[in-house]
Amino acid sequence: MAHERTPAQKAYADVAPDFAELSDRVLFGEVWERPGLSPRDRSLITVAALIATYRHNELPGHVARALANGVTKNKLVETVIHLAFYAGWPTANTAIPVLRQAFADAGV
Repeated sequence: MAHERTPAQKAYADVAPDFAELSDRVLFGEVWERPGLSPRDRSLITVAALIATYRHNELPGHVARALANGVTKNKLVETVIHLAFYAGWPTANTAIPVLRQAFADAGV
């Protein structure tokens, strides 16, 4: 049985295998598995941080993860609206097409 590659391995293991391994083991292992926040809460916080800091390259994967972790499409849209007033209108405006595509890809 073939071992399925993680998103980090698909994204950069060919160039930076140690970075992929650290992402899998530390970020998505140790940090994301800490008991202090639920996966849903971590996803919502991460999506908000990515939107607010224009990290739209990482946003589609985290929107998909958020949906899988129980964050609804409506909550994600409401997050964008809320951020428009705290992180700036352009950040929210730039996030909308990314969300649109991520929702389409997820079938929601």
